[in-house]
Amino acid sequence: MAALPQEIIRRKRDGDALSAEEIESFVAGIAAGSAKEGGLGDGQLAAFAMAVFLNGMTSEETVALTRAMTASGRQLDWKGFALAGPVLDKHSTGGVGDKVSLILAPILAACDAYVPMISGRGLGHTGGTLDKLESIPGYNATPDIATFQRVVAEVGCAIIGQTADLAPADRRLYAVRDVTATVESIPLITASILSKKLAAGLDGLVMDVKVGNGAFASSMQMADDLAESIVSVATGAGLPTTALITDMNQPLGRSAGNALEVLECVEMLAGEGGDGRLREVTLALAAEMLLLGGLAGDDGAARKKAEAALTSGRAAACFDAMVVALGGPADFMARAKDLLPKAPVVRAVQAKAAGVVSACDTRAVGLAVIALGGGRRRVEDRIDPAVGIDDILPLGQVVTAADPIAVVHAADEAGAEAAAEILQKAFEIGQTDNDRFPIVRQRITAKDL
Repeated sequence: MAALPQEIIRRKRDGDALSAEEIESFVAGIAAGSAKEGGLGDGQLAAFAMAVFLNGMTSEETVALTRAMTASGRQLDWKGFALAGPVLDKHSTGGVGDKVSLILAPILAACDAYVPMISGRGLGHTGGTLDKLESIPGYNATPDIATFQRVVAEVGCAIIGQTADLAPADRRLYAVRDVTATVESIPLITASILSKKLAAGLDGLVMDVKVGNGAFASSMQMADDLAESIVSVATGAGLPTTALITDMNQPLGRSAGNALEVLECVEMLAGEGGDGRLREVTLALAAEMLLLGGLAGDDGAARKKAEAALTSGRAAACFDAMVVALGGPADFMARAKDLLPKAPVVRAVQAKAAGVVSACDTRAVGLAVIALGGGRRRVEDRIDPAVGIDDILPLGQVVTAADPIAVVHAADEAGAEAAAEILQKAFEIGQTDNDRFPIVRQRITAKDL
């Protein structure tokens, strides 16, 4: 007889280790739908998530949760597609301005890999890849599985959101975690990420674990723990995985906000330069994926191959083909500035004083985007894709009191004013340039565990 869900919650609340059977029973209740549909209510999911957040899970519990959520839906099989290269993916734990996926997936597709990227919406103060893509007119971010696999096979990459078929238990739990202050839990993050990746039928996975004041992992210890948890659980489940720990003590790139971030990616793919930190972390992750998939013999060769895909325009062509295949406009790359939604109010935020941009409260920048309407406070909230922050100055930038530190894109004057106040407090202007961390801070493989 299956244990009552309230008893499972009670045992985890009291710090007990749950059995695989108890976890499977609870996950089955999540996948069954709401209480009205015969499953568990959002209140029970929230209580379970908080109990795990406060008391953690053993490695065995995390493996059991991952496997149960993977098994809650369909698992993809690529054998019938006769793919000419490996099936690879990357996942980030999330950060402010983290738009890497939109550049990375087409780079890998241009290097003969196949990338079935299943991404999430914004979580907490961080943006979501799915929300960014939905700012593209016509883009279908939730196609059926047959369409998803066809696009991956034909184009080389497809970035979509979770469908009802893949890890449906995680889809429900993910939404509840976002609005119940239970995001920063290593077992829940691990199981959420890997349940989708295992369901996608991958040959290899590279994790981008963010660390810093704009990441869920604010300390290197937490980032290490999370990276090791993901690499250990994934490897144990038969999925070769490497993790890079990358810096998130400032926004990644110059923009934060859905349409603004898409435009920044289009410009980098089109060869218009762009932010050096964004380019560096993208190419570092691409090199790891090429190594993991056996598409390059060493790091130097992998890096050159990824750079060539980006600078030659082949990655841009793959991105354009993906957009068209998923319902977007055929001329999107050429007309992105015209096609992406624009906010009616655009306001520069001046520096508080002359000096050097010496520190940034990156989490506050993310919260400013949410306050503008570019993120969610509640599960049911609708996002305004046009709002956000652009032209964000990097740390180390010298400014005068008349220089803008960022530009706010808002739906109205009140929103612009509120965001400007947040940003004025978020950026510290000093008289000396502080030491900064490298963008890639650590690499973790199964051999390191």
